[in-house]
Amino acid sequence: MSEIFRQVTITGRVQGVGYRAWVAMAAQTKGLAGWVRNRRDGSVEALFAGDDTVVTDMIAACHRGPSAARVDAVVVEQAGAALLAQRAAGERFSILPTV
Repeated sequence: MSEIFRQVTITGRVQGVGYRAWVAMAAQTKGLAGWVRNRRDGSVEALFAGDDTVVTDMIAACHRGPSAARVDAVVVEQAGAALLAQRAAGERFSILPTV
């Protein structure tokens, strides 16, 4: 088991449809660390940290999202552990304010 870090940007109809809450719940259920937030450009950005296969599975789920969402694209980039510092203190996975 090796821990990986991936930063993901999701575009489409992903704001105002419960996408952030869905990401947070799914990531917590899978035992992932990280965060999710809306961006002012209408996209959703997330950081996933955990086992390679679990992170890969979470990214695949992001292509679907909750039923009210319409995902047009999911862009995945490698990330580092330093981005975990953006989480709220004491939380394994956080919903962050819009940037």
